Amino acid sequence: MTAIDETAAILRATGVCQRAVREGDMAPDATLLDACGAPVKLSSLWHNGPLVVIFYRGGWCSYCNLQLHEWQRHMDALKRLGAELVAVSPQTPDHSLDTVERNALAYTVLSDSGLDAANGFGIAFTLPPELIDLYASSGTDIPVLNGNGQWVLPIPATYVVDRAGRIRFAHVEMDYRERIDPQSVIAVLEQARIGEHGTTA
Repeated sequence: MTAIDETAAILRATGVCQRAVREGDMAPDATLLDACGAPVKLSSLWHNGPLVVIFYRGGWCSYCNLQLHEWQRHMDALKRLGAELVAVSPQTPDHSLDTVERNALAYTVLSDSGLDAANGFGIAFTLPPELIDLYASSGTDIPVLNGNGQWVLPIPATYVVDRAGRIRFAHVEMDYRERIDPQSVIAVLEQARIGEHGTTA
């Protein structure tokens, strides 16, 4: 069993999935910083229409970059459905800006260095010693990248929040190598729109 497999097993044993907010819960609000350092309140985004929130670990994570790039390919579908997308990680705004530029992202990327959103959604976890050693040996200094001095990351998660701030879809993944297909989330948005209007636009 690899260190990654062991970490996934440890996370499952801690019950972090059970602590994470889920469908039907009210989404916790938080004020985060965008890639330019300007404050953005999550509730100001979901009040404009359905909001898709994806939590990723950071721009240093190749799996995260693949996920971010894949979501970029679905921006037209989100726009058609009146939905907005925001990606949240604990990395500092400077590193978020680097992620935006390297991946040519056209959606909002927010910095959660204080872990307010990750803790609010119940998906923050402290890395086990094995992974701390692994990342440190490879030069991935998470406490510095995140600017908070902590070896804490969010579990990759995807949420759909409606205008009232209620979570309509939640997906939390223990194994960070696995990410939900954006098409599955778009299908949720389409079904919600059918339910509100009786037909698709």
